[in-house]
Amino acid sequence: MSSILTNNGAMVALQTLTQINKNLGEVQGQISTGKKVASAADNSALWAISTVMESDANSFKSVSESLSLGSSTVAVARDAAESVTDLLTEMKTKIIAAQEDNVDRGKIQDDVSALREQIGAIVGAAQFNGQNLLQGTGNMDILASLDRDASGAVSTTDISVSRVSLETTAGAAVGTDQADLVADGGNFAASFTYADDAVYTLEVDGQRFQYKSELGDDQDTVTARLTTAVTDAGIAGITAVDTGGGVVTITNNTGDAVGFESYANDGTGGGLADLAGIDVSSEAGANAALADIEGLITTAIDAAASFGSAEKRIDTQQDFVTSLVDNLKSGIGSLVDADMESVSARLQALQVQQQLGTQALSIANQAPQSILSLFR
Repeated sequence: MSSILTNNGAMVALQTLTQINKNLGEVQGQISTGKKVASAADNSALWAISTVMESDANSFKSVSESLSLGSSTVAVARDAAESVTDLLTEMKTKIIAAQEDNVDRGKIQDDVSALREQIGAIVGAAQFNGQNLLQGTGNMDILASLDRDASGAVSTTDISVSRVSLETTAGAAVGTDQADLVADGGNFAASFTYADDAVYTLEVDGQRFQYKSELGDDQDTVTARLTTAVTDAGIAGITAVDTGGGVVTITNNTGDAVGFESYANDGTGGGLADLAGIDVSSEAGANAALADIEGLITTAIDAAASFGSAEKRIDTQQDFVTSLVDNLKSGIGSLVDADMESVSARLQALQVQQQLGTQALSIANQAPQSILSLFR
């Protein structure tokens, strides 16, 4: 039955053409955006998964920057610790030279003091972005990873790098610095509190006498060692009297000043605090310095090794994070990126279908005109 009111053929052709145009619009959208899932309306599940993965990928970029900053900070500390090790080794050669009696220990001590100051300068400058791992105590935490569990909960992981103090600052004072208190004809009495692992320095007539207390010593041991050293030096006009009980008494008739200093490495000083007690200007001091320098070199070597290990770990994590970000981007692409070869082929097919659909609709619209022939 033919009808001029209802054109079923045209309706079918129109529906077909409408669907073709809709599909063509989707294909053109994929071509313009490069994505087959550009919004939640395209595929809500894939869009949600890819959005979470993209968020994690962007977060890992911040992690990578944190690792780069941390690696540079640790590298500066490692390089500084290695430089300190070299200077301490050079200082050791000076101390060994001071073991001889026929050398100018005063000039060698000047070299030792200069090296000590250089070490202090290196340690003070070994900072990156305000962080100095060679000063103070505690740890520096470096953001290393972003972790997401099966439930979607997110947490972070840090790489903790321990600070290793290579500061040359002395520990707490053990008594009072009474330098330059006594001149010609005076009596000098310096009192102090005894402590293990403390360095006591007595300066008389321009010469420095030093003793480092050991486990089992007491106040009498320290005063006896210092005053004996002064007496044995045979300085004219100086009489050293050991009264014991933590008092060093000097009778001075030389016109020069007498001084006394003491400090203990009680934890308040730096890791290289014993450098302050190294004095090779006397035979006793040179002998004590040779024993001390080995421990100081070991401290610096251990610091450099520790930072080297931490730097390696950070660099390994950096490589992993970089690879992880690449894999995340690849995964996101496989979920939402359009297959351009497939899209191109489909575009060609839809364009042909559109042309055919347009022609089919045109033919269907002309069908009612055939009814006119019935009334001629």
